[in-house]
Amino acid sequence: MRENDLMYKKEYIRPMMTPQHVYVFRFGKHRLNNRVIIRYSHTWTGRLKINEIDVRLHHQHHPRIFLTEADLIDYLKHHMEKEKRREKERSHADDGEAE
Repeated sequence: MRENDLMYKKEYIRPMMTPQHVYVFRFGKHRLNNRVIIRYSHTWTGRLKINEIDVRLHHQHHPRIFLTEADLIDYLKHHMEKEKRREKERSHADDGEAE
């Protein structure tokens, strides 16, 4: 996160009536308008079991839901590559106008 100049905030929520735990991670460049919600529980051996990873980028109405961390990381890498390409295109367009 710090490599890409992103601010972030972590929260932990433990619902009282369910065995499921919820971890909320908010992040963003200027505002904390993106979030990852991880719902997890514990197996009978004490290991963590991720039930669902819910990602909302830039106030999306329909979140993207992932079942594994690998799927989430692949999605985020792809999204960051697209953003870097857009920024690069914008900077080249701005340089062309200045000349």
